[in-house]
Amino acid sequence: MRKPAKRKEDGIFDPNMTPLIDVSLVLVVILMVATPLAFQSSIAVSSAAKSGRAAALARTEQIEIEVLLDGVRVNRFVVPREALGQTLGPMLDASATRTVIVRCAEGVTHGSFVGVLDETRALGATRIAVVGD
Repeated sequence: MRKPAKRKEDGIFDPNMTPLIDVSLVLVVILMVATPLAFQSSIAVSSAAKSGRAAALARTEQIEIEVLLDGVRVNRFVVPREALGQTLGPMLDASATRTVIVRCAEGVTHGSFVGVLDETRALGATRIAVVGD
């Protein structure tokens, strides 16, 4: 004699919402922490407008830096990138305003440009203006 086949119990077919809620809350916390960091920068830079070029002529003591592909031009003197600190340091020490205007040539990498900005700030520049063409 055969026993009648026992019907299996119905499984749980409702979706489990706990992992979905856990992952969602973790993403919300990450976004809450990361959002303020996206708006902060470690480099405080004043951006000069195109109309500010005329005003730049009226400024008295400033140092102009142009980041080139093969070096850096500091007040019309081209120096190797490695010698920027030796050239810019004494100029900043002699400067009353410690204002530096930075331009970037076409094709220079972002890392090189930011490296010059960081070194300029480390040498003691109080105001850095980035001028674009």
